[in-house]
Amino acid sequence: MRCAAALLALAAGTAAAAPAEPGRYDAQLCVATRPEAAPTCGAADVDVTASGIRVRVADIVYRLELHAAALDVETMHGALQIDEFSAAYDWQGSTLRFSDDAKNVRYEVRIGARRAAAP
Repeated sequence: MRCAAALLALAAGTAAAAPAEPGRYDAQLCVATRPEAAPTCGAADVDVTASGIRVRVADIVYRLELHAAALDVETMHGALQIDEFSAAYDWQGSTLRFSDDAKNVRYEVRIGARRAAAP
């Protein structure tokens, strides 16, 4: 519940806050690989759990562990780790923004509607 509590605290000051409760959400993952470029976005599935946020695009999963001032990102393809880094982050409404400065890549996770629980 540590991540959910952190999300609640971060979301308290914004009207359209990030999801505070564990669950599955529709989302978009947006990536920009040049500072002046607009991000390219695609559909993603987001799982908010007690241990972090998982963003899935096809067979790639971004595991995000949020801390007070930074987040840890682990990019996975199945059991294979593709990348990992730590970065500062910020919420703007229901959008989580962070960058991989070493690769000059910006990310936005635009979290949408919560999915209904499976029967």
